[in-house]
Amino acid sequence: MTGEPSNGKMTGEPSTGNEEDREHARRAMLRGDEGARHVWGRSGDPDRRGGTGPLPANSQGPRFPGFDVMAQRTHWDDATRAVVTDRLHDLPPIRFFSTAEEAAATCLLNQLMDQHVRGGEDQIELVRMVDGRLAEDQTDGWHYDDMPTDPNAWRQSLAALDEDAVAVHGRSFAELDWDDQHALLESIENGKDKHWHELPRARVWSLWTRYAATAFYAHPWAWNEIGFSGPAYPRGYKNAGVNKLETYEVRDAQPADDPLHRQGPNGAPMLDDDKHGSEAPRAGRGSDGRHG
Repeated sequence: MTGEPSNGKMTGEPSTGNEEDREHARRAMLRGDEGARHVWGRSGDPDRRGGTGPLPANSQGPRFPGFDVMAQRTHWDDATRAVVTDRLHDLPPIRFFSTAEEAAATCLLNQLMDQHVRGGEDQIELVRMVDGRLAEDQTDGWHYDDMPTDPNAWRQSLAALDEDAVAVHGRSFAELDWDDQHALLESIENGKDKHWHELPRARVWSLWTRYAATAFYAHPWAWNEIGFSGPAYPRGYKNAGVNKLETYEVRDAQPADDPLHRQGPNGAPMLDDDKHGSEAPRAGRGSDGRHG
């Protein structure tokens, strides 16, 4: 199978203006200034509001039309506003991954969260978010006793991923096209042997998907996609109750479209409208053997 390599550089940066303009706009957003959103591409762009999720909207349009979580930033405290704004526009540079590891991890994380690189589309910079956690040793606080610590497990599993890619295709994982990457990951997830490159197969899958999902759903673009209005502190909620919304929340425009009930070709659940007709990767499970 041939095609374009899937190692495109993710943006995550403002789409317009020079560096001075970007920093000015970022500071304005940190202050909560209204109008700062007009300087940035993506989230808050008045021409794209309601379509600011990281995944392309389907033919029916966004689920929460007109919703932009960053419009609520004036209601957050300074520390919260700074953290969320930095996730949009000021993620730290790569500090943990090597160049080869960064390339493999970028494509792996995009695959796990179905961020298919398409020309001109913005994406959540998952690799930088995961790299930041590993560089600062912000792990889950435990690991399985039959697995290395998370930083070592990431290095070992990414090296193994590249090794498999070279063995099957003669190229690194990042150099493969999207479909070949997907097929390779599917073979790793569904392999019959309990271990993969001397690592427990299910534990590796759990490691990858836990970090991918945590990074993805910590980002405001994902919040827009699921209609989450962001941190409630210090404002709180007033309209408690089933199906009751706050005045700033937007009702789901497609309530009958339940992603958990979508099915792939073999009847297994799909988590999104995968145009390739493939199943979304599933996390390995295990409740025993955790090592604090």
